[in-house]
Amino acid sequence: MGILSGKNIVKKYGKDTVLKNVNIDIETGKIYGLIGRNGAGKTTLLSILTAQNPATEGSVTLDGEQVWENEKALSRICYSREISQVTIFGPNTLKVKDYLATARTFYANWDEEYAKKLVDLFDINIKKKISKLSKGMLSAVTIIVALASKADITILDEPVAGLDVVAREQFYKLVIEEYANTGRTFIISTHIIEEAASLFERVIIIDKGEIKFEDNTEELLSRAYRVSGAKEAVEKAVSGYKVYNSENIGGFEAATVLAEHPVEDFGDGVQSEPVSLQNLFYAMCVNEEKGA
Repeated sequence: MGILSGKNIVKKYGKDTVLKNVNIDIETGKIYGLIGRNGAGKTTLLSILTAQNPATEGSVTLDGEQVWENEKALSRICYSREISQVTIFGPNTLKVKDYLATARTFYANWDEEYAKKLVDLFDINIKKKISKLSKGMLSAVTIIVALASKADITILDEPVAGLDVVAREQFYKLVIEEYANTGRTFIISTHIIEEAASLFERVIIIDKGEIKFEDNTEELLSRAYRVSGAKEAVEKAVSGYKVYNSENIGGFEAATVLAEHPVEDFGDGVQSEPVSLQNLFYAMCVNEEKGA
């Protein structure tokens, strides 16, 4: 089993430290979700893992080989992110068909028939210039490149940002089908957590340049609860657990709890219910803002 591994990664821009001693292992044959707030360091981390951005400190390896300036390692990785409609020379006048042709030469396992199928599915006019594409069409082109690359490790940075709900569901279905057929590794960074959560076998939560959690999604959520009831009863029930956020309205309190193991009963006088990945993430973020 191959591993894309980042060790002790630090990234600084001047006096600002964007990534702080990050350690991460991406195992092949899994679908990862990378979630975090704007500015948390998601894109910076992905660009370093794929050798598009040098780390200030630390190293990135694939199966033990350095990724930086290593064609063999990089040929197994596809990092698909939003295409710029503007270049330093003005509007990006490259046509979609030429953009895809360039991708075809870059990825050794490129599947031309699959690319054509995806172009039809997303109804892309390949004769259009990149500068003339809608945001949704731009997102679709990045998805086509990622999937048709057939790269062992395929990374998509906000792939559904410009897509409508129908196209987003098509994308999720395509990833599941491709994963089932090939066992490729996918890392998907997204703000649309609720929709994509069921895709993620493992979830990575990054905040302020640090990895807060990297866990099996199902196991993580099996330990997350929203405990509610009378204030005193809730405080008693959650004592000894990690409480990420609590909200009080009069004498009523609701707290988001992450236990070390699944909990069958928090005791009398309170109700407990499962927490979605999005709500757990929200509670963690609110907790950080409060400095709890």
